Amino acid sequence: MVRPGFWSLYALCLVGCLGTVEGLRRAAPPSGATVELDLDQDFIAVPPKPHGARPAEPGEGTAARYTEASCRELEGDFRDACFHFLALQRAERDLLGAQQACAAISASGPRWECEADLGELHSKVDRPTAEALCTEIPPKKWRDQCHFGIAMAWSRQDPGYARDRCESAGMWRDFCRHDVNGEIAQVDPEGALAWCVTQSTRGTPLQRKTCFHGLGKYLGRTDPGRALGICQQVPETDPLYRENCFHGLGWAVAETDEDQALALCAGRAGSWRDSCRLGVSSHAKRLDAARALEICAGVERADLRRRCEDFARR
Repeated sequence: MVRPGFWSLYALCLVGCLGTVEGLRRAAPPSGATVELDLDQDFIAVPPKPHGARPAEPGEGTAARYTEASCRELEGDFRDACFHFLALQRAERDLLGAQQACAAISASGPRWECEADLGELHSKVDRPTAEALCTEIPPKKWRDQCHFGIAMAWSRQDPGYARDRCESAGMWRDFCRHDVNGEIAQVDPEGALAWCVTQSTRGTPLQRKTCFHGLGKYLGRTDPGRALGICQQVPETDPLYRENCFHGLGWAVAETDEDQALALCAGRAGSWRDSCRLGVSSHAKRLDAARALEICAGVERADLRRRCEDFARR
């Protein structure tokens, strides 16, 4: 017999998950749409996380275990969310059962999102099968997201494979390269920097500077001191390369402590402190445009201050 408190906790968890999923669903572009980077085209590249990112995977131990019977007892979005988590629960060991759980989701968008999540999770045990699963997803957005997810799943274990997988990520390709190389930077910063340098003579200017932004942002999340050292090694063949690295670093530290980020920019970023401050302001813009504009007032270079203010006012 199930303890009375279980379903109350279960419902609360589902409500939270549904809020996240619904917000992502409403913000997502239509299938096949052209995706623009959220950035100042003349300066800093700031790729967003793609819409439809997989919800948090149920954890081990105390996490609820989902069953088909319990999911069928629910209605509407609660039912769909339950089947989504059931699919994630089955993804590694029972792909057919996971696909059946996804198929039980009534709404088409969440159903294809579920399939994309299966590709990422099942790639841990069978990469060719997971890749084939991605190619069978009809909507381009979720097909590309599936390949992106596989790349992220393997970024630390097999960097070469992960970077190659980004080439199949379609509309998320540039975001994938930004995030995957950033993940690699957390375990091999020198290797990640070397890869960005090789890319600095290829692709569009946006793609080139985005690589250095991901380097500063991801390494800055785990080791700001080391990120400072790596950003200072970025070649100055184009000033935007190093500026993007420091912008990413400022953003990363601001995610956990905005005051600490501003102190780091002022005290340790040297001649790149304004680029670092722009990163802090860009992060603040996501939550509080007025605060982002306030941070811009501390940017010393007039041209960068104008760019900072323009972005904050968007």
